[in-house]
Amino acid sequence: MNYNVTAIRSDNTYKKIATASPDKKEDIYRFELMKPFEKKWEYYHIPLKAKEENGYDIILASNMLGFQPPIEIDESWLTDIHLLASDTFWDDCKAAIHDSLSCFTQKGIELPVKDYRFTILLANPDSPYTKINDGYCGDGGIPGYIFAWLQPTEFTMKRLPVALAHETNHNVRFQFIKWRDDITLAEMMVNEGLAENFATSLYGEENLGPWVSKTNMETLNNYIKPIIRDGLDVQGLDNLTAYLYGDEMALMQNYFPVGLPYCAGYACGYHMIKYYLRKTEKSIIDATLTPAKDILKEIDGFWEEDTR
Repeated sequence: MNYNVTAIRSDNTYKKIATASPDKKEDIYRFELMKPFEKKWEYYHIPLKAKEENGYDIILASNMLGFQPPIEIDESWLTDIHLLASDTFWDDCKAAIHDSLSCFTQKGIELPVKDYRFTILLANPDSPYTKINDGYCGDGGIPGYIFAWLQPTEFTMKRLPVALAHETNHNVRFQFIKWRDDITLAEMMVNEGLAENFATSLYGEENLGPWVSKTNMETLNNYIKPIIRDGLDVQGLDNLTAYLYGDEMALMQNYFPVGLPYCAGYACGYHMIKYYLRKTEKSIIDATLTPAKDILKEIDGFWEEDTR
């Protein structure tokens, strides 16, 4: 093993925030919980603290992503924080990331990034993103840094290691495949399809995320695939959002609807990569390091196939 996985435990920081005076809560969040991820946020040009009052910074970004606002965390949150404080839970999350990375290193793949930090945050239960995603979500797009956030319940805490495997796959892929701001819908679907197929390769299809499991095959074949196929070359977040996440989530962000249900692009991407793996007999490990253009050359038949 030539890499390190470090958990940035959020539970103790949240306990401190819950009992702090209102004027202290946000700075505790900024400088104790988010500081270890400062370089991640720099990629998005998000400062820990804005220079001007009410300027865009880590607090506003966190609120937009669906994290629980630290200013609203008080002693009424201590039950959720207690659930988040489970050592077994953190060990399981760390093991999910460690085991996911090991899938690549055991195949002789040298990972350019050696140090990985992750944390688990409290999700805002009132956020529409929390509700639509069954109470949990993740982000692993910047190599070396992995986030997940959840409403702590028996269900979400059991599912979170699976989500972390998905995010770790992104973390590995983007060490070898350079991110582009002009990425197309087809390439995004490849990325998400690879990540979810990787997660299910470790944890089984019974643990598919809601971003795939909520789509039935009849809807996928007869409704989603024709719309997605016509939009494969679409670029730009304002255009991609509805294809990937569905109209409901696009409208929440004032983006354009295209007539698609929840996470249609994720579901379609999952089955598209499943088709690719079956056709090429490639392993999910090899496929993760394969450029999207090479994968897309092999999946023409997917659009005509009655996916099952």
